Amino acid sequence: MSAVFNSVALLEDLTHQVQRLVANVEDQLTHLPDAVLQLPPAQGKWSALQCLDHLNIYSRFYLPQLARVIAEAQASQPATAQPASAVFKSSALGHWFTKTMQPKPDGALPMRMQAPKNARPAAQLDTTQVIKEFMAGQQQLLALLQQARNVDLGKLKVPTSLASWLKLPLGDTFRFFIAHEERHVLQALRAVGSK
Repeated sequence: MSAVFNSVALLEDLTHQVQRLVANVEDQLTHLPDAVLQLPPAQGKWSALQCLDHLNIYSRFYLPQLARVIAEAQASQPATAQPASAVFKSSALGHWFTKTMQPKPDGALPMRMQAPKNARPAAQLDTTQVIKEFMAGQQQLLALLQQARNVDLGKLKVPTSLASWLKLPLGDTFRFFIAHEERHVLQALRAVGSK
């Protein structure tokens, strides 16, 4: 199963989602003491800071991939071209990835998942560095969403962190990546008792 979106509306919606994530982290996490941010809510659970660091690990992979794909598409287009399609049809796999990752409106998670070993955060982290990297990543993501208005969300393919040969359309990569961020920012807020 897939879904069909107006491309501009989708990018605007994703931009608002990222802006909300940034506001939630700024309003509910950045003012908290280091000890609170580093404290796991229970044995075997991640602290709020570990949730953000997990997102930083994924940003280090996906943000350069997204930037490269968009830049290559823009470089190959004539200046007068109107390459963006008005409609984006998600792939069945991309839509499924997004739906299994994205929290439901009530905050429930559709599926429990375990992070791969290479995406698990360290036990002790530098609070300032983790938050600074997270915020910088979100600003870069917002810029990429803006740049994506001039490219075709369905034709461009982005490698996934699962395997370089497994690629998703640009629109699905944005959807999945931001759903993953929503999931773990919610987890971070719950870790400090904010949600």
